[in-house]
Amino acid sequence: MSILVTDQGFSTPAPADTVAFADRARHRGALDLANTDDPDALADILDDLTLIRVAFPAFHDGRGFTIARRLRHLGYLGQLHAQGHVLADQYAMARRTGFDAVEISDDLAARQPEADWLARADWQANDYQSLLRG
Repeated sequence: MSILVTDQGFSTPAPADTVAFADRARHRGALDLANTDDPDALADILDDLTLIRVAFPAFHDGRGFTIARRLRHLGYLGQLHAQGHVLADQYAMARRTGFDAVEISDDLAARQPEADWLARADWQANDYQSLLRG
């Protein structure tokens, strides 16, 4: 089971019929990307996708943030989820790079409860540039 984290807190993710990046030609509107997949290869099908989940196999591997930013620059407008080992401290970065939500395991949610994530839900107001402009 997993937990979906948004600016409003925890919820249960809706079931998604995703396919792997390698099977993208047979997608049904949703894809799972590894942190090593090239988002440029999706340019021809981005308009057909409603959900892309990007894997974060370890909290210290930030390649998923780059993938999110590249997808948004390519014009992807659908739901974009970070999935895996994303920490509450990384939530603001996830949102700033283009993710709409983070999917975490029940175990991670138990270690970092909803209050930890909600404390970072005001991600737009808390960036270093705003503090410098202050």
